[in-house]
Amino acid sequence: MIPRIIIAGTHSGCGKTTLASALMSALTARGLTVQPFKVGPDFIDPTHHTAICKRYSRNLDPYMMGKEGVINTLRTASKGADIAIIEGVMGMYDGLEGSDFGSTAHLAKLTETPVLLTVDVKGMSRSANAIVKGYKSFDNEVNIAGLLFNRVGSPRHRQMIEDSLKSEAVGWIPWKRDKSVHSRHLGLKMAHETTSMGEFGRIIEENCNIDRIIEIARSAPELTIPKTQTEATNKKFKKNENQPYKLHLGVAYDSAFCFYYQDNLDLLRRNGVKLVFFSPISDHLPDVDALYLGGGYPEMHGEALEKSPCRAEIKTAIENGMPVYAECGGLLYLTRSIEDSRNYKMVGVLNADAVKKDKFQALGYVEAECTGGTSVLNAGIGFRGHEFHYSVLECDPDVRFALTLKRGKGIIDGYDGIYEHNVLASYTHAYFTKEFAASFLDNISKISNHAGYD
Repeated sequence: MIPRIIIAGTHSGCGKTTLASALMSALTARGLTVQPFKVGPDFIDPTHHTAICKRYSRNLDPYMMGKEGVINTLRTASKGADIAIIEGVMGMYDGLEGSDFGSTAHLAKLTETPVLLTVDVKGMSRSANAIVKGYKSFDNEVNIAGLLFNRVGSPRHRQMIEDSLKSEAVGWIPWKRDKSVHSRHLGLKMAHETTSMGEFGRIIEENCNIDRIIEIARSAPELTIPKTQTEATNKKFKKNENQPYKLHLGVAYDSAFCFYYQDNLDLLRRNGVKLVFFSPISDHLPDVDALYLGGGYPEMHGEALEKSPCRAEIKTAIENGMPVYAECGGLLYLTRSIEDSRNYKMVGVLNADAVKKDKFQALGYVEAECTGGTSVLNAGIGFRGHEFHYSVLECDPDVRFALTLKRGKGIIDGYDGIYEHNVLASYTHAYFTKEFAASFLDNISKISNHAGYD
């Protein structure tokens, strides 16, 4: 049995990210091993969880992963942990296109996990309990086991709420005007840019019933293994530990490229890949068979990327046949230029230029199918993912697309995945299926066996 609890919220901005991270910090300070999770496709909140818990935070997303993927990730990642803390997404009942699907409530039901509901009580007193009553009665299948009242102004404010309280409160968090984590485009600042999240642990310890929260987490039942899981499927993709790595995959990882699903990296490792992390800002191109360029903030590091010798080295390697898979920020990096405060030269292997806008240009889930052309992925491979970006691509007329989207915007009119040389670059952040990984690795293995990159 995995002791576990979900920190949900009445709405975005109610404080659930801060409180979830603070609870992780408080439990870690008590000597517990905490396994963090995040509902939905977000990349940023998990970086804070990981920094606090010293264990990789995982996404739990029913749309991208399916029930089997959610349960398997929750079970596998929680091995060796004393407790799992799952941060919710948006308001608790906010799912895909106004439905329940993919919501925090949906995840709570799939995993039979008790919920602590975060209620921002700034500007209200007794009304907070009317909100709680509505949330508790809206879906009786969701186990709202406790309440976290956030931004409580004073002892008198708390008393006015308690006078009509009919549910169990496990936390009364005072309003700390000087405590905040700043945002920018794409969300909060990353964990390596701020220490604010970890500073809230003491506040949680002082203002929450931690022992009761642990008790609630321990009330969660044993996870049910999905019936669709088969040993044959696992065995097909299980790495033989006695065999050497088949491929060395360079993974761009620094302040410009930092958006990766941990499950994707783990799946590549299980398929016999050695991941070689490097910084396109400060490092030379490592000796690898192929590259994986993830998302992030290349537009914020345009000058450093432009000046780095790695830019020219990657261009030469690609022109000599090196296979590359790139997503969002990685896509922008491979264009001729990124225009933000000024125009920055990029790698220049794609016949397109990127322009940063003031408002987001795409936000939501993606369902994609490779329709052919690219040497990196087989035609017919389908997958799901997410897109969120503030940039647009100005493409030459001869640009070719390998991905057709059944859902999502992509680069233009439902097409995504520019292919050129042995490169596939898209706006979509893909959640890798086993078939996706097998196709990708089979293809780059074939390419790397008879290509020279120097």
